[in-house]
Amino acid sequence: MLQIRGLTITMRRDLRTLLQDFTFALNPGDKAAVIGEEGDGKSTLLKLIYNEALVEGYADWSGAIQKEGMALAYLAQELEPEAARQTGYAFCCENPAFLEASPKELASAAAELGLPVELFYTDRPMSSLSGGEKVKLRMALLALGRPDAYLLDEPSNDLDVETLEWLERFIRNCPQPVLFISHDEVLLENAANVILHLEQLRRKTLPRWTVAKMGYRQYVDQRLRRFEKQTQNAKKEREEDRRRQEKLRQIEQRVQHELDTISRANPGGGRLLKKKMKSVKSMEHRFDRDRADMTEFPDSEEAILAGFDEKLALPMGKPVLDLELPRLAAADGSTLAQNLSLHLRGPEHVCIVGRNGAGKTTLLRHIAKELLARPDLKAAYMPQDYAETVDQGLTPVEFLAPSGEKAKLTQAKTYLGSMKYTPEECGHSIAGLSGGQKAKLFFLKMILDQNNVLVLDEPTRNFSPLSGPVIREMLQSFGGCVISVSHDRRFIRDVGETVYELRPDGLVKLDRRD
Repeated sequence: MLQIRGLTITMRRDLRTLLQDFTFALNPGDKAAVIGEEGDGKSTLLKLIYNEALVEGYADWSGAIQKEGMALAYLAQELEPEAARQTGYAFCCENPAFLEASPKELASAAAELGLPVELFYTDRPMSSLSGGEKVKLRMALLALGRPDAYLLDEPSNDLDVETLEWLERFIRNCPQPVLFISHDEVLLENAANVILHLEQLRRKTLPRWTVAKMGYRQYVDQRLRRFEKQTQNAKKEREEDRRRQEKLRQIEQRVQHELDTISRANPGGGRLLKKKMKSVKSMEHRFDRDRADMTEFPDSEEAILAGFDEKLALPMGKPVLDLELPRLAAADGSTLAQNLSLHLRGPEHVCIVGRNGAGKTTLLRHIAKELLARPDLKAAYMPQDYAETVDQGLTPVEFLAPSGEKAKLTQAKTYLGSMKYTPEECGHSIAGLSGGQKAKLFFLKMILDQNNVLVLDEPTRNFSPLSGPVIREMLQSFGGCVISVSHDRRFIRDVGETVYELRPDGLVKLDRRD
């Protein structure tokens, strides 16, 4: 059993404490999901549990992590650049369990994960594999090592819906305990039976952690009800205190008035009034003590995001896209799809889905290139790989206010503050931010630039599950045009007014009941 006692993790760069006095045990049968806002230390926690060397370059820690004798299988969020350039076979050969496995064991592992056994021996670069192929191949290699527990960092990233459903079944039916991070709300609801929530309160100066032995939806609902009740109690107590204080103030004013006007000929009356005033003061001190014990308003790290200006709405029927593409080609020249046709008007919200490797990102890049050149539209493109369009050496302020004008800089800092960026994070390079923080930057940029057409490639992939509903609500109410690619089932349902599936023979409009 994996046990953690009194764990404290501190970032070296800004001395920010991510976790304090954290205690947790991963028991047999646990499918524990780690949730929290962007940059709250989820990935750092998994890395530290697996191998402290993975965090020693940027974090200090104290406490006890008891895992003696356990074989842990760790799936990193991203492949290292060198690994991404390797062929699939070369990547597998670096895993001792693969070299020691018999053909029968390899076939069994491949069958269990729904993976073609030939993928173990492919000469294709790892970077060319689809998201589903990469995850399944890496998971198969982990399974060959017969681990005692799995540590999975964002295994749901870049997976199509079919592979997401496979991942749910794998986690749910896995005989070993699993500690995993995911931003996919449906996956969390269907697979997790323990929730580990990491938070950074009071502008990231106070870490808080919560362990709840329940499903994700139950945890979110109970948390909301608890906060609502706490808020109601806090408001009620403060209203009672206000009425009490007002009554006490009136009594004090009356007694003071009587003291000021009492006749010198009645010294006994003066003594009685002074005694009464002393009693009033005593009552005032007692109320002050009671006030210190009042219910506090709930302290929580909520997803805060500015909204788009309502004036950005596109007129109904305005031509946005008339796409007629005979052939969609991959980077190597191979054909991904043929006879693509897509026509968008006015403030339509369209979502494009499809299997991993179908060419959705390639299609979206083609659409973005066309729309960004249109002078009658203010289009923005949010790629899946943020480095594709953004200089990672810039600071968040420089990215949001490239002109350097004082008013623009002030506006950028104000918006970043509303998104709970600390002053230190505002001065760091974008490369040092978490994926979710980078995603928030893109949305802030689109809001500040007043874009009325948004081309979004997997826009929710790096947002926490608690931020997801905020993003969906913001895009639902957006009066401009949204063209997105997504595997996020909640996003597809809530934002995609029209959904198309990219297939080899073109774009097929789906029935919303599919």
